[in-house]
Amino acid sequence: MTKPDTSKLQGPLKEAIDAELGGYDAFVESFSAAAATRFGSGWAWLVVNQEGNLEVTSSANQDNPLLEGKKAILCLDVWEHAYYLHYQNRRPDYIKEFFRVINWDKVSENYEKALKPHHD
Repeated sequence: MTKPDTSKLQGPLKEAIDAELGGYDAFVESFSAAAATRFGSGWAWLVVNQEGNLEVTSSANQDNPLLEGKKAILCLDVWEHAYYLHYQNRRPDYIKEFFRVINWDKVSENYEKALKPHHD
């Protein structure tokens, strides 16, 4: 996260979002839906799947994409404790504001790392 409206999506991650997720607006819509429709506690995720492609998903409670062999590069906490003090029960407002504070440089770094083969 970063200061509101200070980070811009660009480079290889932007190209991948355009090619694989239908562009930034489609990504925002898909990610927002994943966050808004997660019943109860959980997370919305932007992940790199086993094929090296981007995917938007969500998980309940403590579950995460690693359990499915996916690498998370961005997540949003939709547990009520994450937003209740500022947004009460207005999860959609919280989700909308999230996009203003994403640190796209860090997400891009996470993306580049996720594409590299992992060797132990």
